[in-house]
Amino acid sequence: MRNDDNEITLKGDRVIEQIPSVKDKALRINLNENIYGTFAEIGAGQETVRHFFRTGGSSGTIAKAMSAYDKDFSDAIYGSETDGRYVTEARLKKMLSHEVRLVEQRLNRDKHPSKMFFSYANTVATIDFAKQFKGHGWVGIKYQIEPDEDYNEIVLHIRFKETDARLQQETLGILGVNLIYGAFYKYNDPKKLLRYLYDHLDKDQLEIDTINFSGPRFADVDNRLMSLQLVKNGMTDAVMFDPDGNNVLPAAVLYKKNILALRGSFRPVTKVNMDMYKKSLEMFLEENKVQKENTLVVFEITLSNLRSDGEIDERDFMDRAELLCSLGQYVMISNFQEYYKVVEYFSNYTKARMGLAMGVNNLVDVFDEKYYRHLSGGILEAFGKLFYRDLKVFLYPMKDENGIVVNSENLKVHPRMKELYKFFKFNGKVVDITDFDENDLEIFSREVLKMISKGKPGWEEMLPKGIAELIKRDNLFGYDPKKLMEESTN
Repeated sequence: MRNDDNEITLKGDRVIEQIPSVKDKALRINLNENIYGTFAEIGAGQETVRHFFRTGGSSGTIAKAMSAYDKDFSDAIYGSETDGRYVTEARLKKMLSHEVRLVEQRLNRDKHPSKMFFSYANTVATIDFAKQFKGHGWVGIKYQIEPDEDYNEIVLHIRFKETDARLQQETLGILGVNLIYGAFYKYNDPKKLLRYLYDHLDKDQLEIDTINFSGPRFADVDNRLMSLQLVKNGMTDAVMFDPDGNNVLPAAVLYKKNILALRGSFRPVTKVNMDMYKKSLEMFLEENKVQKENTLVVFEITLSNLRSDGEIDERDFMDRAELLCSLGQYVMISNFQEYYKVVEYFSNYTKARMGLAMGVNNLVDVFDEKYYRHLSGGILEAFGKLFYRDLKVFLYPMKDENGIVVNSENLKVHPRMKELYKFFKFNGKVVDITDFDENDLEIFSREVLKMISKGKPGWEEMLPKGIAELIKRDNLFGYDPKKLMEESTN
């Protein structure tokens, strides 16, 4: 047996985090006499429980393992779904609750006073035969940390990236082991738990685009911050929140919708932002085939807009998201630098109409070649992707340093881009928002932010109704009433 007590370390060595193997993770769970529960896996074999069976010692861990593949069998066990779909969050939660209830019913607590029950489940669809749809699924665990404690729950949505069903099954199996191990041994640090889900996996194999924690051990966890971690860690390209501030699956809310997107820092959201939203939405709804009931407006914040001194300011992010949600808006956090990537992302979920509302400065940046040097086709490739789906830009004017209102008619792009810009303008791809209050053009988020942080008066009138009250109530964006008093005495 090797003795590592005399292991040599050299100057300059760095500490390397030791990641337990999949086998070691499964074995540790199996050897804990108190962890006991069920596995219910549908759609990709019994890939997770297979690891626990093969590791050994599983008889003290696995109460039951099953796969109800037949839809009638599945409905008989878990009940039918109103929408007739089986790879859904609702289905997964039914599976978790049903299996936990069975464990509680069938195992006498008096005989098993120290058992911590759990139920692991997944419902997935792997790649189809034609290899056009790569597959996705819901994965979750409902479990106890103490026998007399209420259950905790971790639920996540995944998208497969591999193009082989067998590889997807193996990937799912490893993810399942990581989730179960993390749930029991990393619950005290959800951010680390999230990162450890990719142990022995690569971002090219799997995307996690939604995750939610609940239960007594996660009472202080803000799921929006966990979603931010998904984007920050490169686990997904974008996450979304609904007007109630809850995490939502992007595919579920974007599917077959007409989409109007507004990008900005929204730090804080101002009257200009909301005027741009209202006026562009009015114009968008007048477009052919755009019905109000099938239209979604998305306020998008890029990850680069959340960085402060190279690091993401999580508190600042929460402030912005809460204010936008309070105005009844859907919010998307993405790592897309360029607009064409946003449009590409939306195109994954809808073939309907799309619109972008933006200010003049943003449009001038869109026509700047430096942002597309990494593309083999340069700016023409980017514009092919950007305007491919009959996209239209709704342009909000600005005032230049001379007080002149700048719109699509008199904005200045690089001389080399002038003819390209004229082409899109002539073909109606760029449309001016003409109904605006010229006084609002003096409002800039960065100036409002300075006024708030320095305690200068007058910023309240620059914000939508109710926003100033929220900022004051929760001391957002560095608001401090003491600074206001100091400013007034000076």
